Amino acid sequence: MEYENHEPAKIRITDIHCPNCGAPAKYDILQQKYLCGYCGGSVGISDACRQKEGFRRIQGDRLKQNVSRFNLVKTSCSGCGATVVFEESEALSSCAFCGRSLVRGEYLNTEGLPENVIPFAITGQEAQERLREWCSKNKGREEAKHLMPLIGELKGFYLPYELVRGPVHMSVSRMDGGSTFHCEGFINDEFVNRSKQLDNLLLDGMEPFDTESLTEFDFAYVAGQRVKISDISDKDLEKRVREETGASYTPAVRKTLETKAIEVKSDVSSALRLPVLLPVYYICRGNLMAAVNGQTGKVSVRAEKESHYYFLPWWLKAIVATVVVSVLLFAALNYFRMNLAENVMITGVVALIWLIVMLCLYSDTTRNRFSVESGREIFTSDGKTFHREQGKLVQDDTILERKTEAPVFFENIEGKRQPVVLRFTTPARVLKLAVLCVVALFLPVIIALLLNGFDFERLELGGSAVWFCIMVPVVPVYLVKFGIVELYERPWIYLLQKNGKKKRYKKKYGFKITKDMVITVLKVLFVPPASLGVWFGIASFFVICYLTAFGFD
Repeated sequence: MEYENHEPAKIRITDIHCPNCGAPAKYDILQQKYLCGYCGGSVGISDACRQKEGFRRIQGDRLKQNVSRFNLVKTSCSGCGATVVFEESEALSSCAFCGRSLVRGEYLNTEGLPENVIPFAITGQEAQERLREWCSKNKGREEAKHLMPLIGELKGFYLPYELVRGPVHMSVSRMDGGSTFHCEGFINDEFVNRSKQLDNLLLDGMEPFDTESLTEFDFAYVAGQRVKISDISDKDLEKRVREETGASYTPAVRKTLETKAIEVKSDVSSALRLPVLLPVYYICRGNLMAAVNGQTGKVSVRAEKESHYYFLPWWLKAIVATVVVSVLLFAALNYFRMNLAENVMITGVVALIWLIVMLCLYSDTTRNRFSVESGREIFTSDGKTFHREQGKLVQDDTILERKTEAPVFFENIEGKRQPVVLRFTTPARVLKLAVLCVVALFLPVIIALLLNGFDFERLELGGSAVWFCIMVPVVPVYLVKFGIVELYERPWIYLLQKNGKKKRYKKKYGFKITKDMVITVLKVLFVPPASLGVWFGIASFFVICYLTAFGFD
């Protein structure tokens, strides 16, 4: 077997190495294991996690031996509880995260200090310039006006994060549907904040970081900077990790399921997890908060005032939609000078039908209740990174983006879990649904044309008036309640083959006539009183077809 030739890659702390040749192995979502592109070797998920355990033990022991060589102190905030480690010679009088007083103490252990770090790449003065530049470009915002005189208070911190890199197992579903789909992904570099005092959305706004600079932590990095100790509980950390990894895949899942109303539940138990320190310049003054990425220079500012979001109950949404449509229809008919009485009658009939359709549409979202939620908007710079040329900071043209592999969906096909591609609203399916609705609406007309030999002149649409009165509201309800369910709950499934091609999988539905089915049909047709209603309906339908075909003469 031949393998691709690769240029030597830079070895990173987060790499998983092939046990045969030692080269970095890349995760294959389809096979659910790490594969080596050099020799073809493979590494299982559990083996990949064990590779890092020895490194972490060695690094932990090294930190414990070195901590006594450095004169470090710690401060604990009397207000928010934040703990910061820094050099003994530095003076800190107030908490940078809430402004309250600090209690100093000696720092002699390494508990809470991660083993890895991304060093600061921009100086404090350069970070201030980035924030000042943002304020200049956003002069119209109150936050920019209030931040400008406070830029000198911007302080550098190494903040505690959890680096998540590895497979992500997800179960996803539409919030207005019942089916759950399973997909697999791979997150390359997801950083999760391990501090309970800091605004998580604010810190997310200044990400991502480039892990090419990730290195082993050493106390020399503390010189001139401050290190905030992790203080989030394990339970809260696990919740954040699941939420943020799920959020990373939300855009891709929305695209596949063709809706924004989705729920993503992620499982990262198979991923590599490393506690790390990330460089951040931070400022907090009451409700005013801002952060500057200490590696890339990206700026993130939190809005001072809260924004409010209103959620309406499902039935109120249906009523509001009906009122809007009715008003527009009434105005349109009035514009064309229709008689007021006829206008009111037509608008009323359409409003009734539309209300029924909307109630059916929103009845699947009965979990929605009237509520008001609040949150603060996050403003960020353009995200372009910087590099140094002859000691000067120069902006790059490229934007560093979060790294996630495209999700792959899996289905149990004939007892075997296989990778698939899901298709929901394909042109063929939508056309089929539309044709069925048209046929259902005009079924008596179609049969009438067959009866009179397609004699359109003899066709009497008034003969189908009763049918139209029934089917005009029924067809939209069917379309909403059953047609769309058919599209979104039973997608077309394409199997991913080894050659990269896709093959449509058609599930075989066996239909067997049972004794109970025969008995039920016979009862409906021949046992009164149900049979009387059935035969009356059949007779009425044929009368409708006859009158439509040949008129009332």
